[in-house]
Order: sequence, then structure tokens, then C-alpha cells
Amino acid sequence: MKERLFAWLPLLPLLLLLAATYWLNKQVRPPVASNANLRHDPDYVINNFTATTLDEQGKPRFTMSAQKMWHYPDDDSTHLEAPQLISMLAGAPPMRTSALRGTVSSKGEEVFLYDDVLIVRPAYANQSKQTFSTNYLHVTPDKDTADTDHLVTMTNASASMQAVGMELDNKARTIKLLSRVKSTYEPVKK
Repeated sequence: MKERLFAWLPLLPLLLLLAATYWLNKQVRPPVASNANLRHDPDYVINNFTATTLDEQGKPRFTMSAQKMWHYPDDDSTHLEAPQLISMLAGAPPMRTSALRGTVSSKGEEVFLYDDVLIVRPAYANQSKQTFSTNYLHVTPDKDTADTDHLVTMTNASASMQAVGMELDNKARTIKLLSRVKSTYEPVKK
């Protein structure tokens, strides 16, 4: 029996090394996700907030406000209740956009608005006041553009138009209605 024990003795350091390696591997592995990490709970909630982006001269360029904003860390999503966006271009009146709810992309570059979306462009130069209503709008504040692939209704002093899809460029002051455009024109009464 002693001979067998002496025969296995050289393997003892290897077995100790194997056990130490197993223990060290367990220590450096990240913990297994618990049910708490899988929950969809907000990590912060802000009520009645306003955020303003400034231009190169330090003047307000874009303002986003909402009655409530909350963020979920598990999917990095930011949600808005009653959001309002105001785009302020030099030399033009501010364009205002509102909705019942919205989301913001994880890097804050895009805003998605849902339900009762309303855009109001005040009268400017030779253009009358314009309003746009839809149920969905994708806004890119840095480019000052907005687009939708949903039904949109546009009205101004002399016309009412409906279309499916729209591209709005506030800097260039252009609107592109994409498909199934229907228009009603009523001359301005003097």
C-alpha cells in the first residue's frame, strides 16, 4: 500500500495546481446575472425638465422639455411624457413640436414622437403660419429635420393637404410630401 501511495505522490502537486486554477477561475469570472439585473426598472425619473442646446455663439439653438422623463438602464432607453421641442434658427421664428409621448435615442441624436404630434411653424417672410399633425415623427435636432412615414395633415392660410409621409427641413424651410397627396386650396379673402 505504501508503494501505491509513493507512486501517486508526484501527482499531488499537479492536483493542487489544478484545484488552485479552478478556484482562481471562479474568482475572476463575472457574477451570473440575477433576476434583479433583468428587471425593466428606471434608474432615474425627472419631472418637469428642460434641456437647451447652444450654438457656437452660445445662443439657444434647440430646447427639449417634458412633463416627465425616465431612463431604463437595461435597454438604455429614455422615455418622455408630453414632450415639447423648440427649434430656434437665427433670423426665423421658433418652430414648436409637441406630442403626447416620445423616446430619445441612446446617444440623444434622435427623438421619436408618438400620438397627437403637432408642429407649428409661425409665419415668416412671405410664408403664412403652417401646422402639421401626425401620429408619429422622427426628429433629428442637430440637422433640424423631421420626417414621418405616417399620414400627415398640413394646413396654412390658404390650403389644407394630406399625405402619407413627409420630410421637413427647417433650415432650408422646405417640406416634401411623399405619397398620396390630397390638397384643398382656398384663396385668402381680402
